Amino acid sequence: MDPATLIGIALAFGSLVAMITLEHASVMSILLPAPMILVFGATIAVGIAGGTVRDSITAFKALPGAFRGKTIPPVQVIDQVVGIAETARKSGLLALEQEADNVSDPFLRGALQSIADGTDGDELRMQLEDEIATKARSGRSASKFFTSLGGYAPTVGIVGTVVSLTHVLENLSTPETLGPMIATAFVATLWGLLSANFLWLPIGARLRRLSDIEIDRLTLLMEGVLAVQAGSQPRLLGERLRAMVPLEDLPKGEAKAKAAGAAGEVPAGKIKTKSKGKKSAAEDNAEAA
Repeated sequence: MDPATLIGIALAFGSLVAMITLEHASVMSILLPAPMILVFGATIAVGIAGGTVRDSITAFKALPGAFRGKTIPPVQVIDQVVGIAETARKSGLLALEQEADNVSDPFLRGALQSIADGTDGDELRMQLEDEIATKARSGRSASKFFTSLGGYAPTVGIVGTVVSLTHVLENLSTPETLGPMIATAFVATLWGLLSANFLWLPIGARLRRLSDIEIDRLTLLMEGVLAVQAGSQPRLLGERLRAMVPLEDLPKGEAKAKAAGAAGEVPAGKIKTKSKGKKSAAEDNAEAA
């Protein structure tokens, strides 16, 4: 579980409470039911109106995942694929049918079953790429829904403020109440901005990031199983897949080794030196002269 969203939102609202406290105000002054109902209710309503019912259902189903943030490390995926490659090398591709029964991931299970069934490599690549593209569209749809809520919320808050100010203008005959009423009117705008920047936009960005991570994982699996089908050697397959992973996603030791290799560094002790017992051609020619 990656708690980045929970930590970020808690710190954001904590900063707000700290500011209110330092200003010697009361938190209850912004916790007003009427503007909050308008901002949250109307924002979600217009978000639903901007798409389809299925889009809204998909987005709300994806919402818990934004807070859990469960991801699988790339190294774990690579080790799994390398293990499959070793099984195929020892027992043949038909053994992957039994291997598929022990896999919980439907994407990988389907790919292994297709290999065991003798599906052509090009056809299998097209099939897996289509599955990945469909998964990516679903992730973008959920992210877009909450991002759109972040666009609607400030405007809805302004609507609430205008409605409240209209009520203020109706009571100009009681000047002693104008100050509290005007302050209350701007609470709707406050919640519009808060909900957009503290909730909707971060959740939308989080879902987009999680979708990108999932697509990267599926791409690793696709390239791995296609290499297994082609008979790739397990060790070389592992190195190839690690080359597809950014340095920050690799274990510390592997990241350093990869960075050193990319920079063209040669480890100490690997540099070849000329033997002291042998003379160069120039020295031989000098002695002959």
